Amino acid sequence: MKTMVKLGVIGLGSRGPQLIKPLLKMEDVQVAAVCDLYGDRVQHAAEMVREAGGEAPFQTTDYKEVLALDALDAVIIATSWEHHVEIALAAMQRGLFTAMEVGGTYRLEDCFQLVQVQEETGTPFFFLENCCYGQRELMCLNMARQGLFGEIVHCDGAYRHDLRNEISYGRENRHYRLDHYKSHNCENYPTHDLGPIAKILGINRGNRMVRLVSVASKSCGLHEYIKTQKPEDETLLHTQFQQGDIVTTVITCENGETITLTLDTTLPRIYSRNFTVHGTKGMYQEDGDYVFLEKEMEASLAEIEESPHLIWRNAERYAERYDNGLWKHPSKGMRESGHGGMDYLVLRAMVNAAKGETLPAIDVYDAASWMCITVLSEKSIQGGNMPMEIPDFTNGKYKNRTDKATGKYALD
Repeated sequence: MKTMVKLGVIGLGSRGPQLIKPLLKMEDVQVAAVCDLYGDRVQHAAEMVREAGGEAPFQTTDYKEVLALDALDAVIIATSWEHHVEIALAAMQRGLFTAMEVGGTYRLEDCFQLVQVQEETGTPFFFLENCCYGQRELMCLNMARQGLFGEIVHCDGAYRHDLRNEISYGRENRHYRLDHYKSHNCENYPTHDLGPIAKILGINRGNRMVRLVSVASKSCGLHEYIKTQKPEDETLLHTQFQQGDIVTTVITCENGETITLTLDTTLPRIYSRNFTVHGTKGMYQEDGDYVFLEKEMEASLAEIEESPHLIWRNAERYAERYDNGLWKHPSKGMRESGHGGMDYLVLRAMVNAAKGETLPAIDVYDAASWMCITVLSEKSIQGGNMPMEIPDFTNGKYKNRTDKATGKYALD
């Protein structure tokens, strides 16, 4: 078992530096290599390491040079979506512990290849879905495991995030989303909302997703934004964006549950993942941040329906009893990291797995089954909202799997 993990970080646009910051606070981590296609980003990341008192990392614009380093233990892949799988496959074949950032894929073959190479090489693979470690997500996972919601019947999730500025200035900011919105129409970012739901429903561990149907609205939001906020950009002003403003995906699970995912990134709105768990004894809903447990309600249902504020934002009271211990006693590193502490927790889980202390809490089967939603949703929309079968990437192993992560960062 390793006492120190020497990491290479590949991809330094926005997400890479966000991950480096909490990693530099971990005494058992050395950021030993940094890589990006753009040299200025490499220099900035190297300066982050030096300012934190670390040894100057290896710097390159070619990820293959990172993978060739003998002293490296693991790599984090935080590039644009379309390069995730290519680099992850090469890293696993090299025998480096592989941690890959989230996003979907437009090729079903990518998902099968990830699983095949991981199984052939035995190289540990960790999918860095930080939302699985959100405070309310972990609280609801705990409550669901204790049966407080009863039998789970349905879950909702969403990625509702106004990204119009980020997309419209994609060329100026060297950001990849712009090209995706010009060329594709799908649920392109499914894992923030799906990941925590999949853990609650036991996906790939006794349960699996079997089919989906996706529908997309028309595309108006980006055009309106560019017309009013960036009218001098003649090229974008006359671009016909393919991506629908609202994409809704309904998933059916083998055990009978349903999941609804909503992508909403090109209209004016406030941020929400709409994380919602519905069971036979109660529910939790993020929008309103409330828990409704039928047996615990002090007011009658009629009174609550008449005055919803009676339970509005009551989840904090339940957190006192059911919060995961990681959120009850947050560390200094967690408090100072991004996304409210989720980044630190998912990275801590990854580092512990890279040291050999446990199996990855979010593994290659999770990655494949969550990422494939993108390509299947696109095919469903193209086919007139045709139902699409979701492959079993475990090849039947999901029914009786015993390989589980252990320790305080485990999710199974």
